[in-house]
Amino acid sequence: MKYVLVTGGVVSGLGKGVTASSIGVVLKACGLRITSIKIDPYLNTDAGTMSPFEHGEVFVLDDGGEVDLDLGNYERFLDIKLTRDNNITTGKIYQSVIDKERKGEYLGKTVQVVPHITNAIQDWIERVAMIPVDGKDGPADVCVIELGGTIGDIESMPFIEALGQFSYRVGPGNFCLVHVSLVPVLNVVGEQKTKPTQHSVRGLRGLGLTPNILACRSTKELEENVKEKLSQFCHVPAANIVTLYDVSNIWRIPLLLRDQKAHEAILKVLNIQSFPGEPKLDEWVARATMFDTLQDTVRIAMVGKYTGLSDSYLSVLKALLHASVDCRRKLVVDWVASTDLEDSTKIEAPDAYESAWTLLKGADGILVPGGFGDRGVQGKILAAQYARENNVAYLGICLGMQMAVVEYARNVMNLSDANSTEFDPNAKTPCVIFMPEGSKTHMGGTMRLGSRRTFFKVADCKSAKLYGNVDYVDERHRHRYEVNPDMVPEFEIAGLQFVGKDESGRRMEIIEIPNHQYFVGAQFHPEFKSRPSKPSPLFVGLIAASSGQLGKVLQDCSSNHVVPAKHQNGPYVPAVHQNGHAKKLMNGLSNGTYYPNGNGVHA
Repeated sequence: MKYVLVTGGVVSGLGKGVTASSIGVVLKACGLRITSIKIDPYLNTDAGTMSPFEHGEVFVLDDGGEVDLDLGNYERFLDIKLTRDNNITTGKIYQSVIDKERKGEYLGKTVQVVPHITNAIQDWIERVAMIPVDGKDGPADVCVIELGGTIGDIESMPFIEALGQFSYRVGPGNFCLVHVSLVPVLNVVGEQKTKPTQHSVRGLRGLGLTPNILACRSTKELEENVKEKLSQFCHVPAANIVTLYDVSNIWRIPLLLRDQKAHEAILKVLNIQSFPGEPKLDEWVARATMFDTLQDTVRIAMVGKYTGLSDSYLSVLKALLHASVDCRRKLVVDWVASTDLEDSTKIEAPDAYESAWTLLKGADGILVPGGFGDRGVQGKILAAQYARENNVAYLGICLGMQMAVVEYARNVMNLSDANSTEFDPNAKTPCVIFMPEGSKTHMGGTMRLGSRRTFFKVADCKSAKLYGNVDYVDERHRHRYEVNPDMVPEFEIAGLQFVGKDESGRRMEIIEIPNHQYFVGAQFHPEFKSRPSKPSPLFVGLIAASSGQLGKVLQDCSSNHVVPAKHQNGPYVPAVHQNGHAKKLMNGLSNGTYYPNGNGVHA
């Protein structure tokens, strides 16, 4: 097994995750099998209990693991399926060591950071790197490891020490360190400054790790004299210094690495002599080129409670992007805070209220993503009502589906006291209830998590057609509440169809309103399995309906792209697709509107 470690210096948010993913893409294009590990130095066992405001979205894996959003980048870029153990946290490591100590496995020794914690980290990496994640038998060829945080962070020290030891453990030719650093340009001077990177590398070397390759983030390509200076002071060959400068879209990052021969430098350090030559990245070239040439826009209103931070809905954004390029449309996302749609805001902040409704009414389609807590719930209900009454394309995910059900009960079935027991435990008409196996006392890992099967109960529905008329699909879940199965007959009599259910028939998975152009809700999270080459069918449906293409797309899905029932992600696979944008580096948020392919999208 060969290992590539990606670290970051100077500042956070440089795009280590996208860099690590892009390295994996280029090596995979050379014919190697790739797996990935993300190390997060925080004490949480996993990301499941962390606020999206603080840490971005929680990404959910097939096995139910709640992990850092960078694992979503790895899965999308590399088209692999990772496990919960591919995300290492300080909490997981310390918990495993303490569990061993309680069992007496250390034979009375004093348990210390060195060697017990550091050995546990190394053992974990070696064990997880051997797990196949690409659907093939046997381990991968290269494991790309990303160390979260910035060099010098106190919480990263045990991992730095462990990785230093690990580089000796696996030996020369099996370990390559790529250090991502910042080369800023000061407006006063107008030249690229190398000192931050010099200090970062010096700190890294002082901790026992020597970078083999420097990946320098900068607004423009590094000048030759700057490269020579970095080479001299950082003890890295000039050929091993690459620039990740600002590009028009994120799919150009693997192409930057290829064009600067980064793969050759990495393969040389890893002592991999035989490879097929230049990486085959034709699909990435086509995708990046098409993305830059899209002209016709589709405008989607994203109605949620975390609209101030795009990372909170990163996978949803990426799925929208996949689907928009799939439909040959330039995506524009209007961020609508659900609280701003509510009557209380009309009194307290009339300008915000007016602005929110203007964005909602100006959208071609409306998406209400998942969430927790009662803040902004009424706004989500109002968004669903507007979409239903005005025949505007609507996709509700998890809570977005549940609120669509509550809205239907209140305004179509005249059940004015309909609600979810999440927000009113004593609701007289409980449309949404707490699931039987959930826990009300423990938060971490107690939801319905991971890949579950949904069976289509209505053959002639838009969702089934979008998935290629398969019998069932496997999608990822993350929720505690669900539609009350005892009320389903009432809903269906009133015209709301539950077209997808679990194997027992008691859990409602997909809703549709048949006479609406596109009104779909999913209890699962289809965004987590969207890929550049396999966009999520339900997102394709939303974009297609919002841009007047749904009829053709449904016809194509039903006739030309039918796949076996075992297919998990839907059959709609056109020639060119796209992937998602980088963590923490999205443009256009200041005015409430996000233009995914605007100028200056960072790496």
